[in-house]
Amino acid sequence: MPPELVASPSAQTAQAATLALSLNGQSLRSAAASLHELLAERGFDPARGEFACAVNGSFVPRAEWAAQRLADGDCVDVVAPVVGG
Repeated sequence: MPPELVASPSAQTAQAATLALSLNGQSLRSAAASLHELLAERGFDPARGEFACAVNGSFVPRAEWAAQRLADGDCVDVVAPVVGG
């Protein structure tokens, strides 16, 4: 088989390391291992505190974002508070 048709081991490892996730209803692939990493990867600033997060429908306190591991198939929701009535 020609070498250009064979994926390199590093490419295979990188591909295997990505997770299929849902973020606010949109499917994506990510290499992020934690909720904090996913947020940073997707342009959310975890330090600003302007939003809350849930993984698979369960609220995740901000203090646990770095420890919240992600798994293939997880559904992540990021919501901003709404003021007023």
